[in-house]
Amino acid sequence: MNDECKCKCSCGCLDANDPRFEELKKFIGSLESKTGVTMPVLQEAQRLFGYLPLEVQKFISEQINVPVAELYGVATFYSQFAITPKGKHKIGVCLGTACYVKGAQAVLDKVCGELNVNVGETTGDGLFTLEATRCLGCCGLAPVMMIDDDVYGKLDDVSKIPGILNKYKG
Repeated sequence: MNDECKCKCSCGCLDANDPRFEELKKFIGSLESKTGVTMPVLQEAQRLFGYLPLEVQKFISEQINVPVAELYGVATFYSQFAITPKGKHKIGVCLGTACYVKGAQAVLDKVCGELNVNVGETTGDGLFTLEATRCLGCCGLAPVMMIDDDVYGKLDDVSKIPGILNKYKG
């Protein structure tokens, strides 16, 4: 990645000298055959790069002889894959039934306002990615949001949200 890149390589600054490409190539080489390997290769690329930019998809296409369009289709179909950079911290606001009834929309609106992003976006500083999720399995704590692996419940008072977000800004 070049020193001026602020977008974690969505600008196309990845180059063939990036050592992650060599690691991905070794992984692909370790597979028994080059058929039926799309998912594990995409998963490994996601692990290495953090997301699947076009440069990585093109590299994979050449290595496993699968069209880029097909790789893109798989990467955009499955929610485990990202084609744009994700923030350092992932925020999930639960919009499942229990949370929604208890005010999850107000939580989501507050987070959007505090971070100046919409659902599915990453903050300009690359610190947070905001997602609307379905049930997080914490219905008794509704409304709930998660930041990384931390659960924050009983957020009926949205004035708590700026303090919670500040814990992750340091």
